[in-house]
Amino acid sequence: MAAVSFDRVEKIFDDGTRALDALSLEVEDGEFMVLVGPSGCGKTTALRMVAGLEDVSAGEIRIGDRPVHDLPSRRRNVAMVFQNYALYPHMDVFQNMAFGLRARHVAKQEIRTRVDGAARSLGLDGLLHRRPGQLSGGQRQRVAMGRAIVRDPQAFLMDEPLSNLDAKLRVQMRGEIARLQRELAATTIYVTHDQVEAMTMGDRVAVLRRGRLQQCAPPQELYDRPVNLFVASFIGSPAMNFVEAAVGSDGDASTCRVGESVLPLAGPPPGLRGYAGRAVALGFRPEHVRRAAPADELRFVGRVVLTESLGSSQLVHVELAGKPVSTDETLEALLDGDETLARNGSTVHVVAALAPEDGARIGEAIELALEPGRLHFFDLGTGTAIR
Repeated sequence: MAAVSFDRVEKIFDDGTRALDALSLEVEDGEFMVLVGPSGCGKTTALRMVAGLEDVSAGEIRIGDRPVHDLPSRRRNVAMVFQNYALYPHMDVFQNMAFGLRARHVAKQEIRTRVDGAARSLGLDGLLHRRPGQLSGGQRQRVAMGRAIVRDPQAFLMDEPLSNLDAKLRVQMRGEIARLQRELAATTIYVTHDQVEAMTMGDRVAVLRRGRLQQCAPPQELYDRPVNLFVASFIGSPAMNFVEAAVGSDGDASTCRVGESVLPLAGPPPGLRGYAGRAVALGFRPEHVRRAAPADELRFVGRVVLTESLGSSQLVHVELAGKPVSTDETLEALLDGDETLARNGSTVHVVAALAPEDGARIGEAIELALEPGRLHFFDLGTGTAIR
């Protein structure tokens, strides 16, 4: 296996579309790197450029110590797993897995050894004589994985390999792919639009938007310390809540005003002091909201407009007085938002993930509290996190 690096890589299509803009990213040897972002962010283009399926407009791609951006695909020694499996329907499982090795004139006994070993790892050893039409979706995906594994490439490239599977099978295959990657210590670049896949599978996750890298970090760091509004709104399910807040002070303590509610801030980020008298974006995750108790200071009152029972929790949608955050970054991530309402509204829609016993009824007034130390603040002009 080998490291993969992007050094200020750009891709501009013939019609002038800039798919990648100065992408610099280091994927370490044996690392599971996930590229995630909304449709059109450039993640699949980046993967195809490593594979040699797209030309590089500028910059350099290296696999190990070798620049490969000018090499043909067959000389890059990478294996790609596609969304549509790309299996040969007239060949059985063994023949599909062995096809690439036969094309490279590998000895028959070596082919048998590699295919049998991969089949055992993937639970396909009893299916080697079946054709793709006789397999389930999950089994076909395993065959596609096996075909990549037997080649023993320097890097595995996976382009949304689970998107054709049903929800339960996706969860199962997520675990299998992560297990295999650890066992093989294989350098892997995995593309997905599903941030849950990204968070559960990657050693590190690279978040892209409009061809630019926004943040690359371990999943927990992305969740705890997003660098801007886009990453904060894209990572997490349900998404982070945002509301415009006016920064003020109460003696030596900092406060923020949301609608008619004044929230005292214990230990706010030092950078927030420079925003006194200005508005910022206040962010908080649904799982960090609870029903208010008498001792809670970070509290606000709203009206329940919708509830969703998930069994282990209840998502309570609450409308409260305040000004929504209306940046392109949040509107792009919150695809079902009403842009006109977001830019002109005087109420904010927030979501609280409550325990079933703390749930609420539609139409009732509810008092909610925020967890101290779990608040996020962002500059409204730049979208950058305030540290």
